[in-house]
Amino acid sequence: MRKLLMAVCAALPLMALAAAPKTVTLDVQNMTCELCPITVKKSLEKVPGVSAVKVDFAHKTASVTYDPDKAKPEALTRATTNAGYPSTVRP
Repeated sequence: MRKLLMAVCAALPLMALAAAPKTVTLDVQNMTCELCPITVKKSLEKVPGVSAVKVDFAHKTASVTYDPDKAKPEALTRATTNAGYPSTVRP
C-alpha cells in the first residue's frame, strides 16, 4: 500500500505538466462524396498527438482533439492537404 501511495505521489507532478487537450475545427475542401470523410479522418488520426476526429460531411468540417505538446494546427491542415483535401483552421 505504501509503495502504491509513493508511486501516485511521484506521478502527480508529471500529470500536472501535461498540457490540456485542445480542439480545433477545420474547414475542409474537396469532400464531394460519402467516402471522402473516411480519408480525411484517417489522415488526421495519423498525426501524432491526435486523440479524436469527427468529420461532418454536410458542413465540410473536421473537429480534431489533440495534444498541443505533440501536434500543431499546421500539422493537421498539412495532413488533410496531403490527402487531397486542403483545409484551414476555422476562426
